[in-house]
Amino acid sequence: MPRGGKKGHKGRGKQFSNPEEIDRQMRAQREREENGDAECKSSSESEEESSSEDEKNQKRSGVEGLIEIENPNRVSQKNKNIAEVDVSVPKELSRREREEIEKQKAKERYMKLHLEGKTEQARADLARLAIIKKQREEAARKREEMRKEKEVQEAKSKR
Repeated sequence: MPRGGKKGHKGRGKQFSNPEEIDRQMRAQREREENGDAECKSSSESEEESSSEDEKNQKRSGVEGLIEIENPNRVSQKNKNIAEVDVSVPKELSRREREEIEKQKAKERYMKLHLEGKTEQARADLARLAIIKKQREEAARKREEMRKEKEVQEAKSKR
């Protein structure tokens, strides 16, 4: 036999709910729902006034209802009214967002200067392109000379 201290429940009597009790609970629940609907309609008008009172009077569950907590780190959710929200004030960006925007602007500035040929890399690219252009021109000139030379040799050989 296990030495746990827990005993089986095989010999206990079963507990059943009375049908009358079930009916009473169902009626109470329906009444709460009906009263809740009526309260929702009337409370929407006075919600602005009672919003601060609701936060204080909220029913707390368990031990929380018995003990008043003064925790400076605890942040309670506060619903803001539309009148309180100021849309004209720009939202402050986080550090990562600011850095991302700065990075994009720097990249755009660099690309603009690069296209104008004012950066070191652009100057190096242009110099490399100039060298390649000269080499191609020389190669084309040599090919042309070789072609003319072949034509002259063919003309001499045919005579």
